[in-house]
Amino acid sequence: MTELDEQHLLQRLASPATRHAAFEAMVKAYAQPLYWKIRRMVLVHEDADDLVQNVFLKAWNGLDNFKQQSKLSTWLYRIAINEALDFLRRQKNALALQSPAEPTLTQELLADDYFDGDETQARFQEAIASLPDVQRTVFNLRYFDEMKYEEISVILSTSVGALKASYHLAVKKIRKIMDAE
Repeated sequence: MTELDEQHLLQRLASPATRHAAFEAMVKAYAQPLYWKIRRMVLVHEDADDLVQNVFLKAWNGLDNFKQQSKLSTWLYRIAINEALDFLRRQKNALALQSPAEPTLTQELLADDYFDGDETQARFQEAIASLPDVQRTVFNLRYFDEMKYEEISVILSTSVGALKASYHLAVKKIRKIMDAE
């Protein structure tokens, strides 16, 4: 979405008469990019789908509080990443209770109808999933979405230097995991 389109959408979102239609347009424009940002973090289609719905619910409820100090897409990405990180923290707590006989993430991905990769890609996703939350987020945004560090910095409210360090550490850890298998 161009900056001009985004400004027009923001104007329509601000007006009570056009808010619903503008929100539908926003959902149409951003649902797929948000889905893929979230999906790369949580890996499971159904979880990503649910989280996208949560993102748009939070966006709808927070429209009046959106100060337009950042782009609409940046605001939505921040909500999406926070939703995904909260989900992952809850999932990590649930995994602590999981029995050792449960399938590995690689096995789960290979059995997932929505995953179209091979075993190497599943192991790659498992390696990414093993990263600490911040490193995983930075890696996904930089590697898959090819975002510039400056844009990630705005979304995560972190310095560019810290992001570069996180990305570098993430790459080293992923290489080590992939080389070990």
